[in-house]
Amino acid sequence: MLRSMTRYLCIVALSVASNVAIAQTEFSADVVTTKQSGSSVEMKLYLGKDKMRIESLDKARENQGVGILNFSTQTVIVLMKQQQKYMEMPAAQSPGQRLMYNFFQTGDVENACGDWQTLAHNRGGTCRKVGHETVNGRNTVKYEGTNSKGESGYFWLDPQLRFPVKWQEKDGTGGELRNILEGPQPASLFQVPAGYTKFDMGGMMQQPH
Repeated sequence: MLRSMTRYLCIVALSVASNVAIAQTEFSADVVTTKQSGSSVEMKLYLGKDKMRIESLDKARENQGVGILNFSTQTVIVLMKQQQKYMEMPAAQSPGQRLMYNFFQTGDVENACGDWQTLAHNRGGTCRKVGHETVNGRNTVKYEGTNSKGESGYFWLDPQLRFPVKWQEKDGTGGELRNILEGPQPASLFQVPAGYTKFDMGGMMQQPH
């Protein structure tokens, strides 16, 4: 359970870490992602000036976790609440990067295709602006894109946040931000809590799957 929880957090968090520019608008939001099966996963997102926190909201999961990303240093810290431990690793050591339209920030929401196509997994793909739509009460600009693997879908950018508030792939997976609250985020959200000890990543990787 610990291994699967950690892998899931890293897949989500490190996909974000490799793609997000340092944000200017700080905010918090609920993140709801949908799987092909139709089931959903809920997380909490906190975005600071140069850091992001993604926290599992799955109360039934045996080992809940938190991912803290530092965009300046391209590192991620995973907190394991029950064990009072943490792991720290370079963003490049992600165990997988699947979120196709994950989170990235653009300089110009009305002309975001250039920024979207600079992301590594989108190079060689296509992008077009669809138009304006309202998502959960917020004005957005909708885009359609195809990545380098030919996988296609849509993403909606919020002009105020310059950040995706919804993404939908053709295979039915996707996600959206809900209950967005703009404002400065406490520095303590992006720090390792007192009393936590560092986890032995090498030992975990040597365990059987």
